[in-house]
Amino acid sequence: MSERVERPWALMRHHAGWADVFHIETESADSITGFYPDRETVGPPVSYSVRAVLARFPTLEAARAAREGAVAEWRKHDAGVRDAETKLREAEKAREDAWLTCLRDAAKAS
Repeated sequence: MSERVERPWALMRHHAGWADVFHIETESADSITGFYPDRETVGPPVSYSVRAVLARFPTLEAARAAREGAVAEWRKHDAGVRDAETKLREAEKAREDAWLTCLRDAAKAS
C-alpha cells in the first residue's frame, strides 16, 4: 500500500486516446477518491473503482508528461486506423451488395 501513497497522481481513461490527470486523496482496497486538478471547476471529491486507474505517478508533472507522450504515440497510428476504416467500409459495402444481389436473383428465379 505504501507505493500507492507515494504515487497519488493517476491517469484515468476519459475517452479513446485521452486520459485525465486525477489526484488520489484516499483509497481503499477497491476504490479511490480524489479530484481532477485540470478541470475548470473542482467540485466535491469523486470515487471510482481502482480498476479505473490506467497508470500512477509520483508527481503531477510526471502524469502530465506521460499523458502527452501517450497522445503522441496514439497519433502515430491515426493513418493506419483511417486506412483500416476505409477497408472496413468497402468490405461492408461489398457484403451489402452481395446480399442484395442474392435476394434479387432469388426473386427473378421464382
